[in-house]
Amino acid sequence: MKKTLIPAIKKSFSAIGLGCVTFGREIDQQASFKIMDYAVEKGITFFDTASAYADGASEKIVGEWIADRHIVSDNILIATKILPPYNSKTIAGSVNQSLQRLQTDAIDLLYLHRWEQTVEDTDALEAFNDLIKVGKIKMLGVSNFNDGQFENVLELQKRLGISLFQSIQNNNNFAISDISKKIVEICMDHDIKMVTYSPLGAGFLTGKYKNGVEEGTRFSLIKGHQDIYFNEMSFQRLGELQKIAAVTGYSTSHLALVWALHQPHITSVLVGGRSRKQLDQALSAYNFNARDIFDELELI
Repeated sequence: MKKTLIPAIKKSFSAIGLGCVTFGREIDQQASFKIMDYAVEKGITFFDTASAYADGASEKIVGEWIADRHIVSDNILIATKILPPYNSKTIAGSVNQSLQRLQTDAIDLLYLHRWEQTVEDTDALEAFNDLIKVGKIKMLGVSNFNDGQFENVLELQKRLGISLFQSIQNNNNFAISDISKKIVEICMDHDIKMVTYSPLGAGFLTGKYKNGVEEGTRFSLIKGHQDIYFNEMSFQRLGELQKIAAVTGYSTSHLALVWALHQPHITSVLVGGRSRKQLDQALSAYNFNARDIFDELELI
């Protein structure tokens, strides 16, 4: 049966989330506003940014959009992220800076952008909890944690009797997945929302990097992507996807999006880009329903 992307209830996750990593880095404010407006038009109610994106420029652009579209933005769940170190001295300052850039009094969902040992410090966890108590943060989440790191910090929160992390955001696509079976079990046991990003592997699964990296592409702008994807296993997975594309007639981009958007137990998949066309591609993949293709992609 065909699925329809229905606008979610106020301040809730939508099945497709808008990743704002390109804002201020690859596209300007005017283009970013157009994408955000279009996302709302299509029923997307979850936007994701970070203090690290374009040195805060992404947060600023989202904040300007919130201020300009305040009636519409009241229904949008905004997530942002802060970088380590996580300690009582720096956490409050980092959160306040994000609040200023976002032009809001409270962050709907604050992610710890990546794991660092300092997250296991009691003072750090209590500092985050204090910000929840005073209303500056509504929900906490983690990003780029493995299952052991995630499990350990949840156990610490339980022992301290403080609010638990309510969401995890990890990379997950046909080539590389940081959503392990253990993470799924942890999330199911604790009613934790699973958000994934990079369904196209930052463009890797389109096949455009098979013969190298051209200037101006995502892999040239962020060379860390090459460390993640330029390996034998990832190229093997790309080859498998290209074989399925050749047999079925669908593009590797479409198939990769179908795979990511139809994974079980995932709350939301973040889709970013430079144009509305990329959102349309994701919407098409979300509404796609062909059991033979799902079988080829090992979705059933």
